[in-house]
Amino acid sequence: MIHINDEFPQIVGLRYLNHAAVAPWPRRAASAVSAFAEQNATLGARDYPQWLTVERSLRQRLTRLLNAPTSADVALVKNTSEALSFVGFGLDWKSGDRIVISDEEFPSNRVVWEALQPFGVEVVQVSLKGADPEGDLLAACGPRVRLMAISAVQYASGLRLDLARLGEGCEQRGVLLCIDAIQQLGALPFDVQQSRCAFAMADGHKWMLGPEGLGVFYCRSDLRDQLKLHEYGWHMLEHAGDYDRTDWEPARSARRFECGSPNLLGAMALEASLSLLEEVGMEQVAAALDERVEWLCRGLGDLGGVDILSPTTAERRAGILTFRLHGWDNAALFERLKAAQVVCALRGGGIRFSPHFYTPQRVIDETLALLHELASH
Repeated sequence: MIHINDEFPQIVGLRYLNHAAVAPWPRRAASAVSAFAEQNATLGARDYPQWLTVERSLRQRLTRLLNAPTSADVALVKNTSEALSFVGFGLDWKSGDRIVISDEEFPSNRVVWEALQPFGVEVVQVSLKGADPEGDLLAACGPRVRLMAISAVQYASGLRLDLARLGEGCEQRGVLLCIDAIQQLGALPFDVQQSRCAFAMADGHKWMLGPEGLGVFYCRSDLRDQLKLHEYGWHMLEHAGDYDRTDWEPARSARRFECGSPNLLGAMALEASLSLLEEVGMEQVAAALDERVEWLCRGLGDLGGVDILSPTTAERRAGILTFRLHGWDNAALFERLKAAQVVCALRGGGIRFSPHFYTPQRVIDETLALLHELASH
């Protein structure tokens, strides 16, 4: 039986509402890293083969979390930006090609595409403010568009898109769909097959409750050898480990995107964190998270003098709630909340709260009580 409070022994008085930035680790992840450090200190790499079994387990967990066809479709990467760059500088672009993105993307999902300008590639930004953002994105996919790169959930507003509709529309138009899944993977169920995406990527340090420096890259199997490689080393070879072999070829699996030694320290933590999400179940995680976002929505609405900038309908929201409090400068309110140990973020023209499935109701109630006090001054 899982005792969630034991997994997140946060200090008394801390109100952690910042999982859309960097999440706390569960205790089991901290324990895994501690044990790994002790092994390194006392035994060195004597048990390296056992460490690799943890890495294989991590790949399997990520495969299930993504609902990827096989673990061969999954690469372990440093971060989302690296995976986006594999796509951006791997595809064979021609002058005049276009890429459709939104006008709300995190810099990682904008800069990599704008960096293709020297190749004659044009980036088309589409507003998501209309009544039908998916329709507007697909309407921008003319004959010169080769790729749509979109976040599953927008980092500032928290808007969640209908990925299955985008995937079907892109497929009909012959456009590749690339999903930055960092604000959904680990918060809500995510399915690369249902979305019909060509590529998907995410870091482990947000909703997956893992460390920075380790993420996942899904590449559809028919597209793997179409991405030009720019990083080479021993680990990305088909016969990795056969050090005497002089002929070589890239791995047929997505391991071809992993040029060198794996981040086993990060793997120990992320594998443990994902074991917790699997034990709870992603449907239950999503339901508990939605309940907490609803508590915040209702509480903020009851305050009066609050502008909620995020979508409030269940089908459009994920774990992010951004708002403004009348009479307060956003930066000043952020500093006041920080002083009261409310961990949140200044994003999208307001204050961004992002609880997770385990967030105690006490944290939400105390935060809302503080905002009520501030609103009355």
